[in-house]
Amino acid sequence: MLELIVYGIGLGIVLSFLTGPVFFALIKTSIEKGFYAGVALASGVVISDLVYVVITLFGTTLLSFESTYRIPIGIMGSVVLMSIGLYYLLKKVKINYDEIPSKTKHAGYFLKGFFMCIFNPFLLLYWVSVTSGVYSVYGNLTSREVIPFFGAILITLFGMDTLKAYLSHRMRYKIKEKTIQNLNKIAGVLIIVFALKLIYNLIFSDTLI
Repeated sequence: MLELIVYGIGLGIVLSFLTGPVFFALIKTSIEKGFYAGVALASGVVISDLVYVVITLFGTTLLSFESTYRIPIGIMGSVVLMSIGLYYLLKKVKINYDEIPSKTKHAGYFLKGFFMCIFNPFLLLYWVSVTSGVYSVYGNLTSREVIPFFGAILITLFGMDTLKAYLSHRMRYKIKEKTIQNLNKIAGVLIIVFALKLIYNLIFSDTLI
């Protein structure tokens, strides 16, 4: 059991270094809106991860549903991602560096992190791949082993994202508006490209990979 938890923590640390649209969104949000906004976004991300982990491990019926309606779900998710990308790309940045970010009213950032991931079919394949790799090493895990192992992964991912949010927030006074504007554009372009690639794969490919 302890070995599985340690392995889960190690795997969580490795996975936390994978970059993508969510990574840039987290850094940007933490710099622009503060630490608690970044934590709220990270919370939305980890909850979406939890949903897909549960589906991967226990939801064979839901997997069948996702496979049946893959294209409409994927297109709807792509539209959501593209809207978020356009928002980042076109948004003008204005920061009041004397403002102390509020610890409350961050539900919007939680929902942004959640919906950026939950409408992404690649995330399902990502967790299927992780699960397959784990089973190839440890064999079929019992329910008493699955929960602490994947719990360790998700808690570690959330902890690492929280650390990223904290470090980004600490640097906010050293980073100028133009830098954040450029970061916005990078995040926006990455999200839009990702959404377009998802639509292309859904329409012209038999798989999402």
